[in-house]
Amino acid sequence: MDVQDPLDTLNPEQRAAATHFEGPILVLAGAGSGKTRVLTTRVWHLIHEYGVDPASILAVTFTNKAAGEMRTRIQRLLGREPAGMWTGTFHSVGARLLRRHASQLGWDSNFSIFDADQSLRQMKRTLEEAGHSPKRWHPRAVASAISGAKNALVGPEEYARLAADMFSRVVAEVYPRYQAALREQNAFDFDDLLVKPVELLESDPLLLGRYRQRFAFILVDEYQDTNHAQYRFVQLLAEGHRNLMVVGDDDQSIYGWRGADVANILDFEKDFPATRTVRLERNYRSTANILHAANRVIAKNARRKGKTLHTSAAAGPPLTLVECVDERDEADWIGATIETAFTTDPERTPRDFTILYRTNAQSRALEEAFRRRDLPYQIVGGTRFYERREIMDVLAYLRLMSNRRDAGAFERIVNVPRRGIGNVSQGHLFTWAAERGLAPLEAAARAAEVDALRGGAGAAFEAFAGIIGKYAGLAEHLGAGELLARLLEEIGLINALVDEGPEGEERADNVRELVAGAHEFDALEDPDEEPEDAAVGRTALDRYLQKVALVTDVDRHDPAADAVTLMTVHNAKGLEFPGVFVAGLEDGLFPLARTVTEPDEFEEERRLFYVALTRAQQKVWMTWARTRRRAGEVKSCSLSGFVAAVPREVLEEKVTPALTRARGMGSVRPRARRTGVGSLGWQEERARREAAQDSEPVIDYDYAQEAPRFVKGERVRHAQFGRGVIRGLTGFGQDTKAVVEFERVGRKKVVLRYANLQKEL
Repeated sequence: MDVQDPLDTLNPEQRAAATHFEGPILVLAGAGSGKTRVLTTRVWHLIHEYGVDPASILAVTFTNKAAGEMRTRIQRLLGREPAGMWTGTFHSVGARLLRRHASQLGWDSNFSIFDADQSLRQMKRTLEEAGHSPKRWHPRAVASAISGAKNALVGPEEYARLAADMFSRVVAEVYPRYQAALREQNAFDFDDLLVKPVELLESDPLLLGRYRQRFAFILVDEYQDTNHAQYRFVQLLAEGHRNLMVVGDDDQSIYGWRGADVANILDFEKDFPATRTVRLERNYRSTANILHAANRVIAKNARRKGKTLHTSAAAGPPLTLVECVDERDEADWIGATIETAFTTDPERTPRDFTILYRTNAQSRALEEAFRRRDLPYQIVGGTRFYERREIMDVLAYLRLMSNRRDAGAFERIVNVPRRGIGNVSQGHLFTWAAERGLAPLEAAARAAEVDALRGGAGAAFEAFAGIIGKYAGLAEHLGAGELLARLLEEIGLINALVDEGPEGEERADNVRELVAGAHEFDALEDPDEEPEDAAVGRTALDRYLQKVALVTDVDRHDPAADAVTLMTVHNAKGLEFPGVFVAGLEDGLFPLARTVTEPDEFEEERRLFYVALTRAQQKVWMTWARTRRRAGEVKSCSLSGFVAAVPREVLEEKVTPALTRARGMGSVRPRARRTGVGSLGWQEERARREAAQDSEPVIDYDYAQEAPRFVKGERVRHAQFGRGVIRGLTGFGQDTKAVVEFERVGRKKVVLRYANLQKEL
């Protein structure tokens, strides 16, 4: 039987991109235009048609899920594993390079990768060591500033030269101390996985030449989301041969808030002269009505290459705009609509629907509505599995086995489960260790020499060090799953969790899930492993820890789960669903208030709305509320101006039953003609707001995309009561109360707005 040529499955534009051989090429791939097929077919074509060795190809993307899908498709096309080909995220490729060459930068190959929580803890310690109060200079703000500097390839010395205000000068003082602390612990943070490979290649011309020769063909997906460090990494490797394919969509560049620069894709032809540009505008995902709306929305942006999506699909149903009383009414209407869909179409399942919102805080009302209706749902980007207290504790054990200099891991679990080592004893040990230049674990093994230790603390330290040493030795020949199972049995952590009560049972189940995942990891062979990787002596434990450290929110989305997916629009990038609800379309929320007078940020907000629309295959519902509660106060709202760009011929407008009843009672006035920020330029909107002089309410939803929220089981500190663990949460906004089990004073109920609880970093 003849096997179909993969090129025969492509349209003319896709084929032109996939058959490109040498030289730079820019593929402007619209939403749903089949860019993954183009990327994988081009790799197949390079290998199959031109005889390129797979080991000469580097393919980089932004999520582990996308990287895995790409490799699987290439293997299917070739009929064999593309042995030697590097496929992964920028962070995983950077980590791989550093495993091989970390010694050139002063690190060992078994370095730890600090996640956001570990980095934040270290930042707090560094601030205190530098004599700055973490209450005045919040560790999260300082960490964000240093992260931005790293992604822009601004080192400590340059940052210090540029520091112009008090906050920047504090950051400039902390930055080199923080880096020194990472180095002392043989650790890199997430940003270092991008920055240090660039530093490595720039500092060693011979090594750079070697990798340029190795990777004769480079492919980069989602190029519009690259920051300066990622841009420089690609530029360094591709400058010689210039066989670089970048695929992306300037209309979907939505990560400027974390350092991405849309100019990288807009200026690609300037950076790489003689670039071939191919536009993929045929959409295979959405109906014609959805695309018509999306095209009209994004056409309002000035800073773009320009393209128009089209499809041979039917027009489909109109987009639906729904006006609601408040966020509770909005959530109830969404839940009822999904329930009705199940009734009218038995083939519909919860996984067919997603609810997208601008900020994580919006999920609360939706979750409550779904629980009332007993609708199954999953949240992407809420409390992450690997950020749960019990999971971080277990992983800290593994990190300390892999890297005995990891002081943060030591501090986290030296008394977990409780082994009679209090804060005072830890302080004595840390002081003794610092005086002798020892890592805490080294000092614990010599605790008998620490005169200040009293009672059984010294013996407990030594026993703890013995456990870590024992399992570090076992890691040389055991898989991660078996190692973890044996460790947990010996230290009795699961039993200790169960003893905490009903919540402890859930935590114990999470730990069991972690063990199952580790066993699953062991069962999968690593097809990408090379002799040079093996030469650095990495164990299964090391590989497992690296995998866990690089997991992203999107990687945790389970498309097979029989549940409605709730997530921010940012987390929905790259996904698609038959039905999409875009909730909270109000000025000040979507777009965020602060973006109105900033043209670049305002255009990014519009791109975010465009991304939301183009996640839908069949149907889009857009909802907004006349009032919305924020921080315990009810604010009046107006419809997002972005909706004004949606053509009326593809839009139907509705109001919820609750709003109809409220109008009948005269408690809510009909809204004015549809208009808003999105239909104005940013200059006009700024002038309008200045002229209004605050005559109308403006809601400012400008808080961090990943703003921290307290959750049950989280460790906190109170100025008077000391350290404790949150056992329960009730209420919301200004009325939120927490039940906290404090170590010194027992269980207390506190009001969060008065208690000033601090997360234990």
